Amino acid sequence: MRIELQDGRAICERCIDAARPLARLRGLLGRATLGRDEGVLLRPASSVHTAFMRFPIDAVFLDRELRVIRIAADLKPWRAAGCRGARAVLELSSGESERRGVRPGDRVVPVGDLSF
Repeated sequence: MRIELQDGRAICERCIDAARPLARLRGLLGRATLGRDEGVLLRPASSVHTAFMRFPIDAVFLDRELRVIRIAADLKPWRAAGCRGARAVLELSSGESERRGVRPGDRVVPVGDLSF
């Protein structure tokens, strides 16, 4: 799946949709790296942890309308972050939210079938 901002700018060209419990549980565990064009959309989710991970990530918290409500940038291994009101979390490579210009208030648009 591809994820874009409402204006058409790509945020994540190759995003895994982790909507099932096992997929959410696995998340990014076991991976050595996360490419700049890769990510995981955890849903439903209002928090994430980086226990057992080998690299930092950006966690982009989204509300019911897929609007960015918080960004936990450069979340190092063995940390946690959450956001009240979040319905999903987009995990990106560390620094990607800044590099791609993602800001709170932006609306995210998945390209492909995605229902909440």
